[in-house]
Amino acid sequence: MKTLEKKHPLAIRWFHWINFPILAVMVWSGLLIYWANPVYRIGVGKHTLLKMTVAEKTYEKANLAFRLAEGLTLHFFFMWFFAINGILYVLYTIFSGEWRDLVPDRRSWKEAILVALHDLHLRKEAPPQRKYNAAQRISYTAIVVMGLGSLLTGLAIYKPVQFGWLTLLFGGYQMARFFHFWITVGYVVFFVVHIAQVIKTGWNNFCAMVMGYEVQRYD
Repeated sequence: MKTLEKKHPLAIRWFHWINFPILAVMVWSGLLIYWANPVYRIGVGKHTLLKMTVAEKTYEKANLAFRLAEGLTLHFFFMWFFAINGILYVLYTIFSGEWRDLVPDRRSWKEAILVALHDLHLRKEAPPQRKYNAAQRISYTAIVVMGLGSLLTGLAIYKPVQFGWLTLLFGGYQMARFFHFWITVGYVVFFVVHIAQVIKTGWNNFCAMVMGYEVQRYD
């Protein structure tokens, strides 16, 4: 027997689907900005501990070079939508009680290992599954923390004089850029893993995020 069961509220689905294109534009426009100064350096004085750079030819082949003004305009415009959508999402989860299903508890870390072992086919028995499994709860909470990190490091880069205390908190302008860059890399990794997991779990899971309901089968 098949039945439809409600899984995702309308608000969660809206926040999810609105955030996807906004974040994609933020990452893309960030690359246009990064072209103007494609070097990250960590060091003390003249002593360099770590240095990263991107070849100019790479940017030219990807048609990302000489588009700094466009990147800045898009980045700062969509930044507001990214921030507002994220703040509303957090407020909704708090006041609706959805945070209880999303925030990991003390069992989540152990259960997340079981989820990984099961996904890698190293463990036959399925891990405990509630609305979200332990790995999902950890990753979905981490993405919210990363969003906050993006906004704070972005402000530290955007207004290093007005928010000098914030820039100093991240270890200076270059370190704030460094953290901002790697948080962005984290978004890309999360997106790839997230899409892979959606494909793995099947059409039913995708439909649940579109319509809010998923098909449950009972013998």
